[in-house]
Amino acid sequence: MSRFISPLVVALFGMILFGDGAYIHAKAWLAQVLLERAFERSVATGETVKPWSWADTWPVARIEVKRIGASAIVLEGTSGQALAFGPGHVERTAAPGERGVAVYAAHRDTHFRFLRNVSVGDVIEITRRDGKHFLYRADSSAVVRFDATGIDPATRDFELVLSTCWPFDAVTSGPERYILHGVLIGENQ
Repeated sequence: MSRFISPLVVALFGMILFGDGAYIHAKAWLAQVLLERAFERSVATGETVKPWSWADTWPVARIEVKRIGASAIVLEGTSGQALAFGPGHVERTAAPGERGVAVYAAHRDTHFRFLRNVSVGDVIEITRRDGKHFLYRADSSAVVRFDATGIDPATRDFELVLSTCWPFDAVTSGPERYILHGVLIGENQ
């Protein structure tokens, strides 16, 4: 009897782990659907729309790099909850299309995984929740310490910075950040 219980317990434990993994992926998929809907409603109405009633953040932009088929909804702020669901717009930085530096941050293993495939010269498209559309060209990238990013908040230019942890394939967090810098090259209404 005990030789049947042991494999049964192992099989049950395996099913629980599989179910937990499936739940996490299903929740992430549903969150993306809700974020897309909230962003589209924001663009259509011009109002702030939370993706779910208890959210502490809301969509503020869509970022796209069409050459590689990458797209993500950017959320306001960089709280733990916001970054769990998408890139965050760093507080006290410019909005895309405004003078200054718009800074977006996200996790390297989820929403900014695509940064490893962005090349200098690529066009990064940003659509704000007010429907305004801006084009940036990636002009440089660097790996820096988290406390020495080189981002100039007082710049008089129109810039975009996408930031994530480095290296891309690390399992634990470290002090280095990958910084992709872009400059505004156009605006579409």
